[in-house]
Amino acid sequence: MTRALLFLCLLAQAVSAQSTPESEAAQHIRAGTAAEQAHQYDVAISEFRKATELHPGDATGFTRLGRAYMEQHDYGQAATALQQALQREPELESAHRLLGYAQLAQGYAVDAIPHFEKVHELRALAIAQIQTGEVTEAVSNLQAEVKKTPNDPDLLYYLSQASEMLAQQSTGALLDGFPESERAYQVRGQKYFALRKFAEAEKQYQQALALRPDLPGLHLELGEVYAESSLWSKAEDQYRAEVALEPGSGEAAYRLGEALLQEGKSSEALQQLQRSDHLRPEMSETLYSLGRAALSTGDGKAAEKSWLRVIAIERESPLAARAHFSLAGLYRKQGNANQAAAEMQEFDRLQLRSSPAGVR
Repeated sequence: MTRALLFLCLLAQAVSAQSTPESEAAQHIRAGTAAEQAHQYDVAISEFRKATELHPGDATGFTRLGRAYMEQHDYGQAATALQQALQREPELESAHRLLGYAQLAQGYAVDAIPHFEKVHELRALAIAQIQTGEVTEAVSNLQAEVKKTPNDPDLLYYLSQASEMLAQQSTGALLDGFPESERAYQVRGQKYFALRKFAEAEKQYQQALALRPDLPGLHLELGEVYAESSLWSKAEDQYRAEVALEPGSGEAAYRLGEALLQEGKSSEALQQLQRSDHLRPEMSETLYSLGRAALSTGDGKAAEKSWLRVIAIERESPLAARAHFSLAGLYRKQGNANQAAAEMQEFDRLQLRSSPAGVR
C-alpha cells in the first residue's frame, strides 16, 4: 500500500478528545495537541506520554499518542499505544481506525481487517483484503467507494488491481476445474491471440466451436484471429456466422463490414457498416470505415459526413488524424486545394503531437 494513500485516508480522520476533568493530564493533552498541530511531533509524543502516565486509565492519551507516532511513521509504537487505548475503551472508533492503518502500514493486513470492519472503513479494508487474497470482497468494497468518489485515481487503481486478481482467480478455477470445456478452449484462444500466436489460437477456437458452435462470441473472436493474419475471406465467414447468431450486435456488423471492405466488396460493406452505426451509434471506428466504404461506392458527401463525425468525437486522437488525412485526399480529388491543405495541416499537427519527443 502506498504511504500517500494511507495518509490521505489517515488525515481525513479526526481523533476527538474526550472531555476530561481539569487536571494535569488534561493540560498535557492540550499541550500535545498544540504541538501536533505545529508539526512538533517529538514534543507531542512527550506530552501525550506524560498524560498516559498521569491518567493511565483514560484511552484518550493513548489514542493521541498512537496518532502522534503515526505522524512520525513509527507504526510499531503507534500500534502498541492504540492497543492500550482499546484495552481501556474497546469500542473507541478512532483507536480502531488508527490501529488498522498502523497494522496495514507494517504489512499486518490480516490483523488490520477486523478494525476496519468495525468502523466501516471500506477503502482501507479493501486494500487489506487485496493483500490477503480476499479479492471478491475487495472488489465489492471498492465499487461502493467508487460510487461515492468516482474520480479518485487511487480508488480506480485499486479497483483495477482487485478486478484483475479476481479475473485471474476465476480463469484459474475454470482451467483447473474444466480444462476440456468450450470456455477453457476460448480462454486459451484469447491468451494465444494476445501473444500473437495465431495458429495456436485458431486451434483452441476451433475446438471450442466443435463443442458449442452456437456460443456467442466464439465466431467473432476467431474472425479476429484471421483478420490479424489478413485472411479476410476466412474472417468474413466467421463474422457472418456471428451476425447470424447475434443480428443485434453492432460489433459483429462492424467486423463483417470491415472484412468486406478489405476484400473490395464495397457495397455490401457499406450496408453492414450502416447497420452497425444504427445498432451502435457514434462509434468512431465504425464511422471511419463507413466513410471509406461510402467513398469506395462513389458517395463523397457521405464519406465527408462520416469523417467529420469522427473528428467531432475523437478530436485529438490518432483516429482523428486519419480522418483528417482522408478528408485531405477527398478534397484534393474534388479540386478544393485550400480545404485539402487545411486538413493536412491538422493531420501533421496531430501526428507531431503523438510522436515521441515531438519527432515524426
